Parts: sequence; C-alpha cells; structure tokens
Amino acid sequence: MNRPYANSTRSGDIDPQSLARWIGVAILVFVVVLLASSATYIVQPGFRGVAVTLGKVAPNFEREGFGFKQPFVTTIHSLSIRQQTRPMPAECYSSDLQQVKMEVHVLYRVPEHSVVKIFQEYAGEPFDSLIAPRVQEALKEVAATQSAEQIVKNREEVKTKALELARRKIGSHFLEVVDLVLYNLALSPELGAAIEMKMVQEQEASKAKFTQLKAQIEADTAIIRAKGEAEAIQVRGAALRANPDFIKLQILQNWNGHSPLVVGAGGNGANLLLSLDALNKLPANRPARATPASGNPPPRSR
Repeated sequence: MNRPYANSTRSGDIDPQSLARWIGVAILVFVVVLLASSATYIVQPGFRGVAVTLGKVAPNFEREGFGFKQPFVTTIHSLSIRQQTRPMPAECYSSDLQQVKMEVHVLYRVPEHSVVKIFQEYAGEPFDSLIAPRVQEALKEVAATQSAEQIVKNREEVKTKALELARRKIGSHFLEVVDLVLYNLALSPELGAAIEMKMVQEQEASKAKFTQLKAQIEADTAIIRAKGEAEAIQVRGAALRANPDFIKLQILQNWNGHSPLVVGAGGNGANLLLSLDALNKLPANRPARATPASGNPPPRSR
C-alpha cells in the first residue's frame, strides 16, 4: 500500500517564497543606498564644488557642506581655494648677457568667483599652463634690465618687479598670485668669483673712507677745541686786566693755610716770606727775624 504524498516541507528546508522575499528586500536596500549615494554630495572645507551634468558645467559653484544632485548624471568636482605653494626652476639672462639660474616658489590661490572658469579652461589646475609660464616670462623681462651683479645684490627689488609684472600678465581679478620667493641664485663660477672680489674691494674702500673721515673729524675737533681755549684765555686775560683785584680774590679763595705769608719787606724792597708754622715756632719775647728773599744779610743798626 503506497504512502500518501505529503505537501508539507520537511523541517530544515528553505521556503522558496521566503527566499525570494529576502532577496527582493536586499535588492531594494541596495538600490536605495545606491540612489542615496549618487544623489548626494559633500564638499570639504576649503574647497568649492563644480557640478557637471552630462558634460555640461553648471554656471554656479557649490559651497562646502552637504547637498543633493541628480543621481547618475551629475558629478561634483572639488577645487581648492586655499593658498598653495609650488616650486619651479627659472633661467634668465642679465643685461650683460650672463645666465642666472634660480629656484622660484610661487604662492597663489584661486578666488572663489573664478572656480568655474578655472575648471573649464584649465581643468582645475592652472599652475603648469598659466602661472608658471607667466612668472618665467616676468622674471626674464626684469632680469634683462639689470646686470648679473645687480640681480644678486638687489634680489628683493627683482622679486617685487617680477611679482607686479606677473600679476598684470595673469590678471589679479582672475587668479591671485600672493608672492614670489627666490632661492639659490646661481651664476657661473668665474662671474661669481669676480663679483665677490669686487664686493670685498668695495668694503675695504668704504672702511678706508670711514677711517679717513674719522681722522678728519678728530682733527677738526682738535682745532675747534684749541680755538675755544685760545679765545677763553684771551677773555680771561682781558677780565684780569680790567679787574686786578680778581687775582687776590682767587688766592684767598684757594689758600689752604700752608701757603707762604707776606710779613714785611727788606731794605732792598724784596718781600719777606714766612709761613704760619714758622711763626708759631718762634719765641714769644723775641721779635721775628726774617731772611730777605734775595739771601743778603739784614743791615746792622747804628
């Protein structure tokens, strides 16, 4: 006797309808995630986004942050508006036909209003095709007006003129060239040695000139001082002649108590000089006998 066919599934078997339902849910979630990722965008800080839809560039840029776009057909390209620094080699010839090599660092930034145009005309990177050639051209034009020695000595002036010229060539309203920095100026060995020797000679000449000027100033100062002293002596002599008592006043003001003292006069009119210490040592009952200043003995009394 045959067993009846059981319609129920065995335990552990997967229901085909449930499997199909789970596969459908997974596909739906995948599609939703794909649509969400392709329909949104994020622009990082310091960047601006340029939307391109089927090869057509949107006229306005997208600001930093989160946004929505058309899925699958629109792409957002990010361009930096931060200041950037790019090195470049440069070669130029001076007015005396000397080759000068240098390394130039260019500091530049893309203005916000030029983001779309920069993307359209230079694929978002204007340095190689716009900035570097214009800076090289500006350096050559400035270097052609100065000698190799002037380029080395006046590096800051060369940089300033080249920066102004490069800005005019590029267009400050279109792209902002912030600064140029010149490094490693290189000349031929012979020219470098000649310039160095000339600079040393100029320094020595300046030192000698300074020494000569210093000696001249010192001589002029000595002459002026001597003239001043002579005039002072003349004025003092005139004052003494006009006021003879001024000498006596000076003696009294400067006397220290030990200077010779005038006590009388000898027979021949010479002054007799005794100090105060000598007077104090004489006996009180004897008159002081002074020796004339000329050395002659005193006359005898009759």
